[in-house]
Amino acid sequence: MRDDHIHIVIPMAGLGTRVRPHTWSKPKPLMSLAGKTVLDHILDTFKTLPGSEELDLVFIVGKMADQIEKHMQTNYPGLNVHFVEQPEMRGQSHALWLAREYLHGPMLMVFSDTLLETDLSFLAQETADIVAWVKPVPDPERFGVAQLNNEGWVTRFVEKPKDKSNNLVVVGFYYFKRAEDLLSAIEEQMKRNIQLKGEYFIVDALNIMLERGLKVRVEKVDVWLDAGVPQTVLETNRYLLEHGRDNSEQITNNHNSVIIPPVFIHPSAEVRNSVIGPYTSIGAECRIESSIVRGSILDDKAAVINAILDASLVGRHVHFERHPATINIGDDSVITL
Repeated sequence: MRDDHIHIVIPMAGLGTRVRPHTWSKPKPLMSLAGKTVLDHILDTFKTLPGSEELDLVFIVGKMADQIEKHMQTNYPGLNVHFVEQPEMRGQSHALWLAREYLHGPMLMVFSDTLLETDLSFLAQETADIVAWVKPVPDPERFGVAQLNNEGWVTRFVEKPKDKSNNLVVVGFYYFKRAEDLLSAIEEQMKRNIQLKGEYFIVDALNIMLERGLKVRVEKVDVWLDAGVPQTVLETNRYLLEHGRDNSEQITNNHNSVIIPPVFIHPSAEVRNSVIGPYTSIGAECRIESSIVRGSILDDKAAVINAILDASLVGRHVHFERHPATINIGDDSVITL
């Protein structure tokens, strides 16, 4: 890997338990959102990065890594991607430690269910040792926050704070001027055995870096989207459709159907005698007949016939027929009533 531009690390070995049953058969980064996978949307974030045409990517993977590899080979054949396996879930810092042979010089790390809108072009002139992206939220006690001094520099990161007066939540997106500094802190973290419930969290490595005098600042974002639980997956799908992913004006052959924007309907999907939308995404080769589908996501090759679906997640190759419902159904399932 080259050391003259930024390397990007995406830990994605987690089991995705909060979005089961979908993650029984595919990794969470390959869940569908507004016509693309979660991973595709994450990679779009780096289009403003200096040197984005030659990204160096490190994916820390677990089960079903072959699906991630196939997706990258099919859709991003020109990108330089290294895969590192994390066979047991021992936390974010542990994942990065496993990938240490690929981490040199400037580095970005993003969690695999973190979608945000940010312009990364400033990194070409960045002088801080670390940049942590944050978003003010009304309920910071559910997250980790960055504490700042009067000059605006970070003094400490705190997980699940009881004090609501500091609402700068860390969103899971970080820049490190030198990956070597992070790896040294992780080594110290593991030496001290600073962990929680058997996992090493990156926030503890960051606090060690602060102890060592490294300069850390925050970068605020207005848009931070989550794909970690079914409800937020649907909310994020809605936002993306409202902000550029709607393709309703490109749908010319709707086969006696009503399309209520915003929606995304893959060109290969077949929709007949149905009402689609709003806030609905229909994947490739889906088939919808005599149905109403709103506020939902249908993954590739799903079939919905004589049904009403609302606020639902439907996996690949699902066949759903004759039932009004809100469902969360994984791949290769059949429901007929």
